[in-house]
Amino acid sequence: MKLRSLAAVAALSVSMLAGPLAGSALADGRIAAALDAPVAAKTKVVAGGAVFVCEGAECVSAQAPSRALTAAACKALAKEVGRVSAFGGDSKSLDAEDLARCNASAKVAAK
Repeated sequence: MKLRSLAAVAALSVSMLAGPLAGSALADGRIAAALDAPVAAKTKVVAGGAVFVCEGAECVSAQAPSRALTAAACKALAKEVGRVSAFGGDSKSLDAEDLARCNASAKVAAK
């Protein structure tokens, strides 16, 4: 009986500790990026821990972690698909300074 109680307390402790940690890794929501030029074909890109599906002049991640809403994640996306004119989600969007950092090493479109 004591062993079961001890095991239950241990399991509860682990779940309580994992709860806040798991919460920070959960999806923050949708993030969308508007591209300066459309992609030639539907493309999937992983940036900032989120999977973006790019089609036309837009890339969308339906379930992105909060760490994906950064200039660094935008930069990783821009390296693959080209310049980004807007990048944001429900909670915030990148400002002009962050977009400039994002596009610093953007893929150059073939002419």
